[in-house]
Amino acid sequence: MFYPRKTVRPAHIGTCKKSRLCTTAALFAFFIMPVNALAALDLDETVRLALLDDPAIKAMQARASAISDAAVADGQLPDPQLKTGLYNLPVDDFDIDREPTTQLRLGLVQAFPRGKTLQYTQQQTEWLAQAELANSEITVRKLVRDVRKHFLELYYQIQAEQVVRESRKLFAQLVDITQAHYANGRVSQQDVLSASLELYRLDDRTTRILNEADKGRAALMKWIGDTALLPIDDQFPELPNIPSKETIAAALPEHPLIRAETAKLAASKRKIQIANEQYKPGWSAGLEYRKRFGDDPDGDSRADMMAAMVTVDLPMFTKNRQDKRLSASIQMAESAQLTRDDRLRELKRMLDTDYANWSRLGERASLYDGELVRDAAANVQASLKAYQSGVTEFTTLMRARITDLDVRLQDLRVRVDRAKSQANLLYIAGETQ
Repeated sequence: MFYPRKTVRPAHIGTCKKSRLCTTAALFAFFIMPVNALAALDLDETVRLALLDDPAIKAMQARASAISDAAVADGQLPDPQLKTGLYNLPVDDFDIDREPTTQLRLGLVQAFPRGKTLQYTQQQTEWLAQAELANSEITVRKLVRDVRKHFLELYYQIQAEQVVRESRKLFAQLVDITQAHYANGRVSQQDVLSASLELYRLDDRTTRILNEADKGRAALMKWIGDTALLPIDDQFPELPNIPSKETIAAALPEHPLIRAETAKLAASKRKIQIANEQYKPGWSAGLEYRKRFGDDPDGDSRADMMAAMVTVDLPMFTKNRQDKRLSASIQMAESAQLTRDDRLRELKRMLDTDYANWSRLGERASLYDGELVRDAAANVQASLKAYQSGVTEFTTLMRARITDLDVRLQDLRVRVDRAKSQANLLYIAGETQ
């Protein structure tokens, strides 16, 4: 089992050398510390540790940063091209001085994309970066929600095991009483066997609960490692308050899930604008220096030359290129719009479901806290007195014990399930205090 590093070191450890004996003694003292001396792990600390170094969140943030950098690059002109070459060289003797048309050319060419293609391309990538930022926020919210729900379930299993263990003591006492009454001839052997059977069933329930607790700790270890093996705080986990349903519903368009889809929709609209720009001509401009060799007939050196050039695209055949790209871009934007609408409807459904569940579980929690738990305990005491007085049968007492145990476990289950619904609502609404 894992324990925190902060421990009280025995006095003799400081004087030990790095011997195997001293190391063994230190480890022994470390692991035999009483559990009560360890700090209990609570919900807030678990969430903090999970957020501290989560690779999924860092991956999303890195992706958003990468796309943001790519947006800057997408808005830049293409790199200029350097052109050079030897033109009109006679191939019979390769004499560069013989022909007046032989030239060494050196030039630069700069291309300019069609219309506002660069501007819209940069805006498209910027919107995609915004979508990734929203996705990283979604990842944070999901992590917090999932950690809370797993912690709450682990809390339930640990508390349930304590409830069953307390009930087992009472059932064990009941077995002793039944055996004593059987020895005196007051009860039948069936009552003794029934009491023993319920005791074994409690042992089986305890084993199943501990199995679920082990799985719950394993689930938390995904986020916080061996810290999940620490004892869990006995106090019921407290979550931030949630606003009213109407307030949450009004803020749904600002949920990061919707903001991500909105950003993707904006990027799709920029793609439509890019497609429209492809109907405009693109062009490039170049400047060239031309070096000439040899001499003119009068003996003077041949003059060097320069050239300026402009090349223009002619988008004349658009049916199978520009038209199709524009049509595809429009359909992708429509798809993005429908996806956003569907995400919004799904969030609204989640809000309706979880808020109704949270409200009804609150009513049940009040009923258990105010009536059921108290009455079940009183019923056990009344049944026990009646059984000891010979007024009621053993099965009635047994049923009262089982009912009390079930009510206590159900009370815990209702409170934990309500907290889980609250965690779902906090995922939808965001953190509020």
